Amino acid sequence: MAENGEKLRRTMMFVPGNNPAMIKDAGIYGADSIMFDLEDGVSLDQKDAARYLVYEALTNIDYGKAELVVRINGDDTPFYENDIKAMVKAGVEVIRLPKVESAEMMYRLEQKVEAAERQFGRPVGSTKLMAALESAEGVLHAEEIAKSSDRMIGIALSAEDYTTDMKTHRYPDGQELLFARNMVVHAARAAKIAAFDTVFSNMNDPEGFYRETRLIHQLGFDGKSLINPRQIEMVNEVFTPTHDEISNAQNVMAAIKKAKAQGSGVISMNGKMVDRPVALRAERVMKLAKAAHIIDEEGNYLGK
Repeated sequence: MAENGEKLRRTMMFVPGNNPAMIKDAGIYGADSIMFDLEDGVSLDQKDAARYLVYEALTNIDYGKAELVVRINGDDTPFYENDIKAMVKAGVEVIRLPKVESAEMMYRLEQKVEAAERQFGRPVGSTKLMAALESAEGVLHAEEIAKSSDRMIGIALSAEDYTTDMKTHRYPDGQELLFARNMVVHAARAAKIAAFDTVFSNMNDPEGFYRETRLIHQLGFDGKSLINPRQIEMVNEVFTPTHDEISNAQNVMAAIKKAKAQGSGVISMNGKMVDRPVALRAERVMKLAKAAHIIDEEGNYLGK
């Protein structure tokens, strides 16, 4: 399993691999992760051209601090191996495999990625992996998939295929996804990797988007897959620690520092003991706030 740390992965924006304009401009919107799509977003007759476009973009365009991900075609397609070789050669950070239903699928991908790293002189282990769970089979095997490789950085739920497999469809309240979401986030936490929620495709329902984003934040997801740049700030608004959360975390960290200075094993704040879960939550809030440039390295609140 991989250690996820506190890298910001609030937003993973889909970019069609056959759209030169969107590929060129993908870095200007501020998504934490940019995911170039070679699979569902590309028609069969454009697969090779899309692979070339994405390869050229990865080797020639500076996308700043965004994490670069490519969703390759599935292992049951004739495009799978060429996608792997081209993306590894280009130095992509993360390869996302769609429709994963078993750890064995990730083992096979890892072997092919390692072979490509050796072939093209990339450091072995430098290409990370993630899996998209899109069926009942995949969701039920979420934990073994999440723990399948030290290269794993995350698992994602893809709701359209999943709900079709479950003989249902998307509903406004999201009840049809509650079990799958809980399986995904629990598997990710057990494996210490990131959990990504599915896309929300109705751009004319911002209230529904906010409601869904608040729900998955409450469940413990790290972030959400997106199809439109306008959704980035909306997700960030929900996921970024608030001023009150940061202030409370600062107080907890100050209490920890004071206890250490006094050589005390007991940490207290406002007359109450600070136990390990409280301390860990405070540390996480501070790390996320720093990564989001809400506070500086000394912990001073900068505002937004």
